[in-house]
Amino acid sequence: MEWSDSWRGAFRIELRAEAVNLAWHGWPVLPGTYPAGIGQWAGRESVEHDGPAPVHHDWQERIGTKAEQVATWWAGHSYSILLATGHGVDAIEVGADLGRRAAVALRAAGVPVPITATPSGRWMFLVATGQPLRADWVADHDVHHYGQGEYVPLPPTPVQHGVVHWRVKPQICAWQLPRTGVVQDALTEAGHVPSGHVPSDYGLVVGGLA
Repeated sequence: MEWSDSWRGAFRIELRAEAVNLAWHGWPVLPGTYPAGIGQWAGRESVEHDGPAPVHHDWQERIGTKAEQVATWWAGHSYSILLATGHGVDAIEVGADLGRRAAVALRAAGVPVPITATPSGRWMFLVATGQPLRADWVADHDVHHYGQGEYVPLPPTPVQHGVVHWRVKPQICAWQLPRTGVVQDALTEAGHVPSGHVPSDYGLVVGGLA
């Protein structure tokens, strides 16, 4: 799929506004590369990566930049939005089936958690930094905890087959993040629910909760 200048231009204002909003709420966001064609990423020289990567080589030194400066990064550019994990916000990535079941468990418990999803079927639960995965989940290679020194794409970052989107927006939990253990408990509960017992259309994002 080709990503034209006109397409990037249409998204530029939305990407910038979302990046500034996230930074204003204290989330450590960074500009990332964007799709330039099949298997190619633009925005930085010599990028060898199968997805968006930080534009700046010194990105770890830029973590925590204020919203005003963040706004200048996106001025005139259609950069992806990356979240530097390990600095207040971490992410737990799982497959869509397990993610959907865990989201249902969290909703039933009355615990809203920000969740993003990718077109390739990966769900990311955003949690507070400070608690590692338990041993039982570390052993599961389909579950990954993003922490210090890592980053994940946030909506509406464009990827090769669509855009990263919210399943549950952070506004729903008033930008308050749960401990990692809360999501791990939900994943454990979800693991006992047979696959396919949660409707594939269990919810749409309408200003928040999937």
